[in-house]
Amino acid sequence: MVARHRGTFRNQHIQRRAKPHRPLSETQARRNRRIARIRARGEHPFAGLRQLGGKVLQRIGLKRAALQLQLKAATYNLKRLSGLKEAGVMAF
Repeated sequence: MVARHRGTFRNQHIQRRAKPHRPLSETQARRNRRIARIRARGEHPFAGLRQLGGKVLQRIGLKRAALQLQLKAATYNLKRLSGLKEAGVMAF
C-alpha cells in the first residue's frame, strides 16, 4: 500500500527489492536504475567529502569551522574538475 502525503506519493523514489526465488521484472529493474541514477548524483559529492575527512572538524569557533568545510568543498570541486579534464570533458 502506498502512503499519501498531501496528495503525493511518499515512497515513489524507493527502490524495489527482489524476493527470494522471484527476480524483479524488467519494468521494476528499469525503475530501480532510474532511481539509482538520481540518487548517485546526490550521494557522490558526500562520499567525496567523507574521503576528505567528513564533517569532523578540528577547529574551535563557528567561523573557523565554516572555513574548514568550505575548503573541503573547494578541494572536492577541484579534484572533480581535474578528473573531468582528464576524461576530456569540457567543463566550461
